[in-house]
Amino acid sequence: MSKAKIRIPTPLRSFTGGSDEVEIDGADVRAALRHLGEKHGGLLPRILDAEGGLRPFVNLYVSGKNIRALNGLDTEVKDGDVLSIVPAVAGGVF
Repeated sequence: MSKAKIRIPTPLRSFTGGSDEVEIDGADVRAALRHLGEKHGGLLPRILDAEGGLRPFVNLYVSGKNIRALNGLDTEVKDGDVLSIVPAVAGGVF
């Protein structure tokens, strides 16, 4: 299991007690998000849809690379990686 950080955008910081970055564990993005959701209730439904997929108006990057161009939620997370949640500028409701 890898140790990484997830950067939290301003609209979601109320779920993390105002923190802009959260340390998480996970071998892949899916596991990292699951850990994030366990630590901060109510946050995960803002990122993932009811089927467990990434919401279309949310972009997620692992060390600067969009997971949609990699292996999606199965993208590997390595020690020291930084995951960034970036909401779309237009469309959707957070």
